[in-house]
This record gives sequence, structure tokens and C-alpha cells, in this order.
Amino acid sequence: MNRVLGLKWVSTLSRPGRHGSQENGIVKILVVDDHPLMREALRTVLQQLGPPTIVLEAQDCPTALTLAEEHVDLDLILLDLTLPGIHGMDALAVLRDKYPELPVVVLSADEGQQTVLQAIERGAMGFIPKSSPREVMLSALRLVMAGGIYLPPTVLQQPVSESGSELAGGIRPQGAPPRTPADLGLTARQVQVLRFLLQGKSNKLICRELDLAEGTVKIHVSAILKALQVTSRTQAVIAVGRMGLRIDDIDGPAATGSVD
Repeated sequence: MNRVLGLKWVSTLSRPGRHGSQENGIVKILVVDDHPLMREALRTVLQQLGPPTIVLEAQDCPTALTLAEEHVDLDLILLDLTLPGIHGMDALAVLRDKYPELPVVVLSADEGQQTVLQAIERGAMGFIPKSSPREVMLSALRLVMAGGIYLPPTVLQQPVSESGSELAGGIRPQGAPPRTPADLGLTARQVQVLRFLLQGKSNKLICRELDLAEGTVKIHVSAILKALQVTSRTQAVIAVGRMGLRIDDIDGPAATGSVD
């Protein structure tokens, strides 16, 4: 049975200098893949997202950058890892650096855990194996466009080891209620920081978004990692997914403490 597992929260984040097209009832997606047949197949699938969908195509990273510059209302980039002239991971890093507010979802035939984790580490908002059924791909893209992060179920279900360190925190037992930030002792401000962290934003971008000093953000990030019993941002993404952590109500009982 194929299920879509991921992280989702109510997005209240702005995209400085960019604005998605969803507010007009239209979705605009850029597909970056060097195979014309694959781009054509993806175009057909993306038309089934629900809202009217405009699909732009790029066969390489330079073309993708040009289109992203020209279309400030892009909602998402769907990126293949096998591109001419540049490795897909490097293309991901370039896109995330130049357009940090634009979600990028990786689409790849390589489903290895380390490949998935490397993509998330570099700021991907999702990773969809090319072996995924159509409905799983569509549901994953809807999740990301709603402000969530999609990870393949196999990654959430496997032990994760980075630099010899096992990821703490097991998978939430089936039927168990989702955990809340209050369960982990996170403050409302720390939940805000966690949201940005899960989006792959750097400390500097978090500082700008929340109008905080970089030292303050570092303190919050350290507290978040400690609460999740992990040592890196990538591990935090996996841990949040495994816990079924709810972070969609930072102003309510899900968060405790001040927002300083």
C-alpha cells in the first residue's frame, strides 16, 4: 500500500521579491529534466494536480535559472538529479541559494537513503522517487505547495546514521496521537524557528524573517536539536516526520512560553 508521509504546517511565510501564482487559482511549475520524453510525461501528470497548471520546461540548470528569473510567480521547481554539465545536487544548491523562497522538489531514480538525505540537507522541500505511482507524486507535490516537506516512507522507516551517529527517536506507533511542541518543551519562538529550519533556511535567513540576532537564532536551533535528540538539521527533518510532530498551531496550546 502506497501512502504519502510528510510534514505539513500552516504556512504564514512570505516570499520576498517573489509571489506564487496560486493566489490566482493557477499553479506554475518548472520541470528541470534533460529527457524530453520525461518532461512530456511529467507535464501530463502535473495537469492532474487539480487547479489549472502551467508547466515550464528546462533541459539544464542555466535554462532553469533563466526561467526562474523571468517567472517570479513560480510555485515550485521539480528537479531531476541527472543533468548535463552539472550534477543535480549542485544544481539544487544553486537554485536554493539564488531563490531561497522557491520550493524545490527532487525527482530521481536514485532512491538511496544517503541521496535523499543529501538533497534535504541542501534545501530540497521534497524527494520523490521516479518509481512512485502517479497519485503519490501528485499528493507529495500538493503537500509541498501547502507548505510541507515530503520524504519517501522508506526514509522515515529506516534507521538513519550520519557521521556514525544514530538518529534518536523512533517511529510514532500506529494509532498513537501526534506529538506537539509542548511535549518537547519547545517555546512558540522555537517552533517558529523550527518551521524555517524545516524549510532549509539558513540561520541568516531565519534572522531576517524573525528580526532576531544570529546568536539568538543559534541558541534556539541548538535547543530544538537537543529537544529532538538529534545533531543536525537533516536528522531534525527525519525526527519530526517520525514523531508525527504537529507544528501547525504555534499560537495555541501546542506551543508554550514566550516568543522571545
